[in-house]
Amino acid sequence: MDVSQTKSVGLVLSGGGVRGMAHIGLIKAMREHGVEADLVAGSSVGALVGALYANGNSVESMLSFFRETPLFQYSFFAINKPGFIDTERYFKIFKGYFPENTFESLDKPLYVVATDLLKGEERMFNQGELIKPLLASAALTPVFSPVDIDGVLYADGGIMNNFPKEYVDEHTSYVIGSNVSIAAEVQKNDLKNSLQLAGRVTSLMIYASNRAKLAECNISIEPKELDKIGVLDKKGIENAFTIGYDHGSRAMERMLSTQ
Repeated sequence: MDVSQTKSVGLVLSGGGVRGMAHIGLIKAMREHGVEADLVAGSSVGALVGALYANGNSVESMLSFFRETPLFQYSFFAINKPGFIDTERYFKIFKGYFPENTFESLDKPLYVVATDLLKGEERMFNQGELIKPLLASAALTPVFSPVDIDGVLYADGGIMNNFPKEYVDEHTSYVIGSNVSIAAEVQKNDLKNSLQLAGRVTSLMIYASNRAKLAECNISIEPKELDKIGVLDKKGIENAFTIGYDHGSRAMERMLSTQ
């Protein structure tokens, strides 16, 4: 059954680093069940997966993109820039997947969120140049350097809006959401130093802003098992994908059973 024949479907994908491979698992489940989104909104890794999906890439091609993209390549270290890794050094890799480098060249409308660091505001991109907004949205601070677009420094979209559902609401009648920014319960000994405390507080702030919007989706996944996978741990790619596929398959069965 092709749900998109009867409803306009929006897909919303959160940030969450390597855990975002669960988004690809959901997309595999959607395709197996004949469900296609008409438009996509994403933040951070959700913007990257959303762009590959909107571009018509296969699931295997999407996974290859993340397997082959070097997270911590020595030659990519930033010099005279804030951040440890020079985000713009990834441009050539992205150009291999998006040779036309425009939103308009995609098969589906895509909404990408990044953070304007100068004004302290959220910025949505959905037309014109594609790759720089994608790089900006995924520039997880403080690891990756901000991206300069027209003289403005942009960074991780998840800072201001990690689950940009509002950009699909007015265009769709049915919303599928995938949240991989998990804030599972921790133990006291998990908060022994300032870095652990700061990370916990940040994840709780992001999760709180996601939770209400996720509840508004018609169908959603939020796999708690992803909490065991590090945000920048490339060894977790296959596991996160499998977890997303399992949860996505169950979500699609629920979705189609209510049609």
